[in-house]
Amino acid sequence: MSDLADTLFDVTGKTAIVTGASRGIGEAIATRLAQHGANVVVSSRKLDACREVADEINKEQARDAAYAVSCNISHKEHLQSLVDETNKKFGDVDILICNAAVNPAFGPSKDITEEQIDKIFACNIKANHFLSHMVLPQMQKNRGGAIVIISSIGGFVGSPMIGTYGISKAADMQLARNLAVEYGKDNIRINCICPGIVKTHFAEALWKDPKTEAFISGQLPMRRFGEPDDIAGAAVFLASPAGAWMTGQHIAIDGGTLIGVGAL
Repeated sequence: MSDLADTLFDVTGKTAIVTGASRGIGEAIATRLAQHGANVVVSSRKLDACREVADEINKEQARDAAYAVSCNISHKEHLQSLVDETNKKFGDVDILICNAAVNPAFGPSKDITEEQIDKIFACNIKANHFLSHMVLPQMQKNRGGAIVIISSIGGFVGSPMIGTYGISKAADMQLARNLAVEYGKDNIRINCICPGIVKTHFAEALWKDPKTEAFISGQLPMRRFGEPDDIAGAAVFLASPAGAWMTGQHIAIDGGTLIGVGAL
């Protein structure tokens, strides 16, 4: 039993890419994966911010555990460069965390522009599709791997304000299911995490004002918004031997939002 306890969440020697990892949920996931033994590539658009996170991880772990790579996920060539640089630094990719996403449109669907729709779909769906297929051959070769797509509870419900974002997040769940069916025979697992409102820059409009935070969180069963670490633990589970028989699924981590009466 002690041996199992030591290895269940162990990802020692595994290579992980985490997109959108310069802050928030991505930073927390990268940090926790490194703590559990992985070598982590910290990626986002701003290289300096990625380097700060990587340097902090390396200092904490007292090893060359993290490496910073800039990447604009809306450009396919940037995604390929991200994979290529990861391979040069740490070898084949074992774990991919697709966390980066955008939402440039707030308001009713009739007002969204074609440019905004294209940006949401390019970053939130196409990037995850292409990046997954860039690492899947490496995982096939090594007879195993894990991909985790950070979706959202917005993929389960309609919204008068962020409807197209929700559509993209619902598509992410279907992307995970499709890839899970295609690559399960290769011992590759693809799952989604669907966060509720987490206290990150992405959702700061909902929590930066104390009165707004108190009003919304007061309607949630657990009476609080999430923290990035609330999501990171699930990512480690899905990337590690602990999640070895789970694929094509979604985990809603939302403080009970989806099940709470009047919570949405």
